[in-house]
Order: sequence, then structure tokens, then C-alpha cells
Amino acid sequence: MKKIAYFLFTIFSITAYSQQVLPKNERARIVDEILADRFNNLLPGLMDKSDIDLWVVISREYNEDPVLRTMLPATWLNARRRTILLFYRDKTKNNIEKLAVARYNVGENIVSAWDKEKEPDQWKRLMQLISERNPSKIGLNFSKDHNIADGLDKTDYDAFMDNLPKAYHKKVVSAEQLAVRWIETRTEREMVIYNQLVDITHDIIAEAFSEKVITPGVTTTTEVEWWMRQKVTDMGLETWFHPTVDVQRTSEELVDHLYSFSGRPDDMVIRPGDLLHCDFGITYLRLNTDCQELAYVLKPEEKSAPKFLVDGLMAGNKVQDFLTKNMIKGRTGNEILAKALQDAKAEGLRPAIYTHPLGLYGHSAGTTIGMWDAQGGVMKDDGENYPLNPNTVYAIELNTTITIPEWKRDIRIMLEEAGFYGENGFRYVNGRQTELLLIPRVKSHQGN
Repeated sequence: MKKIAYFLFTIFSITAYSQQVLPKNERARIVDEILADRFNNLLPGLMDKSDIDLWVVISREYNEDPVLRTMLPATWLNARRRTILLFYRDKTKNNIEKLAVARYNVGENIVSAWDKEKEPDQWKRLMQLISERNPSKIGLNFSKDHNIADGLDKTDYDAFMDNLPKAYHKKVVSAEQLAVRWIETRTEREMVIYNQLVDITHDIIAEAFSEKVITPGVTTTTEVEWWMRQKVTDMGLETWFHPTVDVQRTSEELVDHLYSFSGRPDDMVIRPGDLLHCDFGITYLRLNTDCQELAYVLKPEEKSAPKFLVDGLMAGNKVQDFLTKNMIKGRTGNEILAKALQDAKAEGLRPAIYTHPLGLYGHSAGTTIGMWDAQGGVMKDDGENYPLNPNTVYAIELNTTITIPEWKRDIRIMLEEAGFYGENGFRYVNGRQTELLLIPRVKSHQGN
């Protein structure tokens, strides 16, 4: 009987959400449609801007290049044996070839160009294809600054160079700029989906931070974390990191949990008067969210959160505004960080900014706008040399420290929301938190 009740509760919870979660077969169709659009309409322009006319992506099964993982069709969960993809951009004909040096097509987008019976050696067949096209530049995925663009392993790099005719060696270049642009750039259809994805994320947080899940004095932070994890599974979704829920309250010292997982106390009982914070993200249709929101647990006599916490959230929103107004095309992450911190501090705020790209990966490719332990900027990294580009998504992640005389201590207002930077500037993908969630929700009572 309990199992039936739980099943009905789960179905009700899912259908009560504002966005529909598609079944697996429908997701696969959409993933492949988006992939075709990216290959045919996005990739040619990215190759032109990166000045690379031949891009070779190589991976072996279970050791996939992070870029290749984003290029596989929905029914491929891994590369097969050694998978070699070749993208050739012919600007004179305004077309792009998408070939696989593999025994079979890689989905419907990439055509097999290897008949093993005619040429048993996979590397020799790859070199034939390269020689036939005589490219100006051959891009390979190796990079010092961008981990996601550094997916070519040494074994395959050595084999590639050993088989490549000497005349082509000087044409081999890092494809890091192309790889980063491929990972970071969002299409119009992806942004429609992203809005839905963030909406689902907000819905799950709102339910987790409610009396449906939390009974003050009984429920622990760890139980809420596992509820969120289970909720994601029940909805047929995935999460790319384990959720965290933590507490700040008057009787506790400021725990540096933000900067040290080992410093965050586990399994705290949630009590009235607590300020709750969560860090939570999901994966759906190959996109990822990363969100931090705040909730206040009402005391029996309270109908609203204390003014000092309401003001604290407003201070966090101000730091967000200082950051996002400084997100300007062409600026590096370090430049954005320095100006945003300067502006916020000039207003008397005590900010810390550690914003990262978001998209096909949770910690994705693009420019880095600060790290929690690098508030002076990141050196010899993508925040130093890589600019902010349009049609990209960022996790606007930051905090501001505020002093609460009533609690006789400092606390941190920690926030994170998905934001889109486009040709017309910045916008939040699906809004941002401007009011504290309340536990329990305040209900209006009518009548005498």
C-alpha cells in the first residue's frame, strides 16, 4: 500500500510541474535534430572564424574526448573501438563534409568513409582522406588552457603524427578555439529548451524547500539532499553533481563550506529561524543547469522573513547586477571580474565572484570569471586570454558577505542562476531569485 501511495505521489508531483519531461525516445529525436542543426548550420561558421578547414576528432571507447561526446548520436552512449571523425570545410563550395573513419555511420549526420576490406589500416585511410582534401590547417584537440579542448590522448596523437605525411606536419594546429566555440555556443532551439530546463530546476528546489519535504526540528539537510537526488531520478532526469543543502543560523559560526567540502557540517537538523541554501543542477537533453537559492524557515510567530535577510538577498541581487552589466562582448573573464568587483565594492558590498560557463557540461568551456580562490583573476588560463562571446550561457555564481547584528555574526548570501549572453546583451534564462522561499508557505485565511 505504501509503494502505491508513493507511486501516485511521484506521478502527481511530476505532472504538477510546469514543464513536461519527455520520454526517452522523444528526447533522442530532439537530441539528434539539434545535433544536425549544429553540424550543418553552426559548425561551418565556427570553422571559418577559427581559420581551420579540417578538424579531426579521435577517441577510443570509454576514453572519449569531451568534444566527441557531444557529437555522438542519442543512441551512442560511447565511442566504438577507435572512432575518428573528420570535418572538412570547403569555403569555395560553401559546404562541410562530415566523415567517420569507422566501420559504420555515426548516426544520420556523419557518414562512414572507411571500407576495411579495401583498406584494413584505419590510420592509412584517414591519411588518404586528408591528402585528397589537402587542407590549409589540420585542427587537433590539444590545449594547455582549456581542459575540454584537450581530449586527444598521447597514444592517438603519436599515431596520428607518425602516419601523417611529413609535408602536412606544419599544418597541424591546436583546435582549442574551435573546440571551445563548439562547446560554448548555443543555438536558438537549445535556448528554448534551456528555459524549460531551468524552470524544472526551479520547481524542484521550490518543492524541496517547502513543508512537503521539510519538517522543522525533524528533517536534516542530508535528507533534503537525497530527496532532491531521488526526485531527479523519479522524473527520469540526471544530475551532474550531488546536491548540497546547508544552514546558516544565529548560534553557529560562519562555516567555510563554500570553500571546503570537508568543512561543511553534515546532517544538520533544520530548525525554525534557519537560512537554508542549496546548490543543485540537473542534466536534460544534453544541457545542464547549476542553481543556488535561499529559503527561510519561519518561526511560529512569523509570517515573513526578517528584514535583515530580505535586505541581504537584495545585496546579493546587486552583486549580480554589477557582474552582468559588465559582461560585454570581447572582454576577458579577468577584465569582467575586476570591473564587477570594483563596482560592487564601491557600493559598500563585500562580494566574491566565481562565475563559470554552463551548457553541454556543468563546468563548461568559455571564459572564466573568477574562482573562489582567485578573486584577483586567473592567470595563464581561459579567464586571461579568452573573450566573452555571444550566444553563450553562464552560471552567474557569486556571494556577498553581510553583517547581521541580530545574529552577532557575518553570513554569506550565495546565489547562482543560469544567464544567457546574446547579441543584445545579457538576460537570465528563466529569471532569478528576488524573494526568499518560505517554509512553510504563508497561506491566506478567509472568513472570521
